[in-house]
Order: sequence, then C-alpha cells, then structure tokens
Amino acid sequence: QEQLTESGGGLVQPGGSLRLSCEASARTFSNVPMAWFRQAPGKERDFVAAISSSGGFIYYADFAKGRFTISTDNAENAVYLQMNSLKPEDTAVYYCAADPDGNWKEWGDYNYRGQGTQVTVSS
Repeated sequence: QEQLTESGGGLVQPGGSLRLSCEASARTFSNVPMAWFRQAPGKERDFVAAISSSGGFIYYADFAKGRFTISTDNAENAVYLQMNSLKPEDTAVYYCAADPDGNWKEWGDYNYRGQGTQVTVSS
C-alpha cells in the first residue's frame, strides 16, 4: 500500500525555521499534485500549500504566503515545506497529501494522506 511519510518536525523557537519532508514509500507521485495541511489542537485541519506535479501551479493559504515555500523533487519522489519566521500559532501537526480528485484545498479530496509530523513553536 502506498504511504506518505512526513519528517522534519520538532520544537523551534519563534522566528526560527523548519523544513518538512514528505516521501512516498511505493508508487511515484511525480505526476500528481501534492499538498500540505495542518491541524492545531482543538481546531479543524487547514490547507497550507499545494503544488502541481510540474511545479507550475502553487497555492498558499494566506497565513503561509511570504513565510512558507512548497517544493517538489520528482527524482526523490518527495514534497517539501520550508517554513520560516515561525510563530507560536504555527504549532500544529503537519500532514502531506497527494493526488486530489477535485479541490486541491480540501483534505478529503486527496487519495493519499500521511500520518503527520508535529511542529511546536515555543520559547
């Protein structure tokens, strides 16, 4: 069964940076869109960013614009999320997803979804 595995989460101080990685264990996702979502404690899962297979189409949530960068490496079968200028409100479990049926910003529309990696921003 295809799996997406996130890594790179951890504890970081406000203003710091983290780079999240998401790798596929089996099939290639080099020809489908991929995305990042996040879920803070007690809140709904939110869209963070999405990228087309070619990298030609990229979408960010408003809170991510200017601070987060999504990228892909088709050779490595991976998608990344570079997060800079992190804030305490960025604390959440971050999930990657691949191959949406419809709306790229809807978690439920993705056919493949990871288990998440915890990001904690705190001093």
